[in-house]
Amino acid sequence: MSRADKVSDATGLEKLILTLRYHEQSRQWFAVIFVLLVSLLGSYNPALFLAGGIIAAVGASVRLWASGYVMKNKELATNGPYAYVRHPLYVGNILLLLGFSIASTQWWSFVLMAALLWFYYPPTISYEDNKLRDIFGEEWEAWSKNIHALIPTFGKKAGSVKSTWSFKKSLMQNAEPLIVVYLIGCLYLLYTR
Repeated sequence: MSRADKVSDATGLEKLILTLRYHEQSRQWFAVIFVLLVSLLGSYNPALFLAGGIIAAVGASVRLWASGYVMKNKELATNGPYAYVRHPLYVGNILLLLGFSIASTQWWSFVLMAALLWFYYPPTISYEDNKLRDIFGEEWEAWSKNIHALIPTFGKKAGSVKSTWSFKKSLMQNAEPLIVVYLIGCLYLLYTR
């Protein structure tokens, strides 16, 4: 049963939950709202702000790096960060949410973060892997057998070098440089709390 079938067969609250869970923009907007929420409601603690800020910066860097390689559904990205992990954009997101949770000093941010990750990522990763397998077939199989979904695989690399990193690709595919500016603004907001 496909994601569309699950949503269309559901009714009421179940349909709403499945629609949110499988809708890409809702996942992105919840992350944007989460970062703003913990920035507005957080407290400034120099040590935790520094630790969380570093983790968030690593997450933003991973996202920026990954977004400069991806050509969504047109070309299988297997180099750059994709030589180490199948879903580096999601790894970047996880690090961003974790970093902002630490920097905010709010215990509830970890609970909310865990709930968001549990709600969105297992079905999203499964869907993305199945979609890429359908589109790229044997090429995806060869690449994915050595590369984990979220935990970096060092040593064995799979895939051929197809493209180089591109700022234009990063900007046009995901608006990633604009997201980095937003994240810097949210860190500044948290810093001034």
